[in-house]
Amino acid sequence: MAKLYEPENVDIHYAADDRLMTAIEEWQRWLKFERRCSGHTAAAYGRDLAAFLDFIQNYVGKTPSFAILQKMEVTDFRAYLAARTQEGIGRSSLARNMSTLRNFFKFLERNALLSNPAISVIHSPAAPKTLPKPLTREQAFNVIKTAAELQEDLWLKKRDMAFVVLLYGCGLRIGEALSLDVKDRPKSDMMTIYGKGKKERVVPVLPFVRTAIEDYLKERPDGAPAASPLFIGARGERVNPGVMQRQMRRIRDMLGLPETATPHALRHSFATHLLSGGSDLRTIQELLGHASLSTTQKYTGVDAERMMDVYANAHPRAKK
Repeated sequence: MAKLYEPENVDIHYAADDRLMTAIEEWQRWLKFERRCSGHTAAAYGRDLAAFLDFIQNYVGKTPSFAILQKMEVTDFRAYLAARTQEGIGRSSLARNMSTLRNFFKFLERNALLSNPAISVIHSPAAPKTLPKPLTREQAFNVIKTAAELQEDLWLKKRDMAFVVLLYGCGLRIGEALSLDVKDRPKSDMMTIYGKGKKERVVPVLPFVRTAIEDYLKERPDGAPAASPLFIGARGERVNPGVMQRQMRRIRDMLGLPETATPHALRHSFATHLLSGGSDLRTIQELLGHASLSTTQKYTGVDAERMMDVYANAHPRAKK
């Protein structure tokens, strides 16, 4: 069994013969230098492929090779999905696994190493439709850290980090953050936001949020004119929401987060972490800009038990 050493000190072991192992190494280099994937993303793809090759080795009783992969049929790929499901792998992870395999097989086909049409017949399991879920504190901090590793240019690294910091630190909607101009950036411990229906609200700004934004603006190649958009793309235009949603997808792939880890989930996390820290729902409602308290309650996932805890800790008549 061969292994490929990753720069991030991640050892990934592959069940592969020498020729297949050489192709895997070339694929990893292609991911990093052609696709511009980060080391974390390439390693995540590598782990998916390694799991598949381990299965194949046990399934056919031989070390995986081009010949074995070439002969795989639809039933073989389905057997792999079934085995992963029995291991407790969720639908989102299975979908990512299949995406990795398609990527690898397409790479092999482009390089005239093998062609197996069976993989294109397999449909990824549909991810369950769920409401956005908040991240844990550790996950939120890892998202912020990873956001700074997606780009090559320093100013774009700073931009992506400032964006996720603003959403998590102030609970903004993605559209609210991207509609800001440089002149609107927080200059004190409070900032004014215009939400849905141009409804105005004031939100507190922690020092780490201001620092992240100012660090980004210092690196902007255009000098960050006051009238320009706060978050710009490589050509100086206002960033489209799809760009930042795509960046968040890359982050969650790198960290192995569920598909519910979207930019909007950072806003959910802001609210939920405030609630768990002792803030009351009315305050959180105002910070989020919700018209009704019931929306905030659903938004933070407050259940009856949590409401009773808040009541017991906050209401003087509830204390014995």
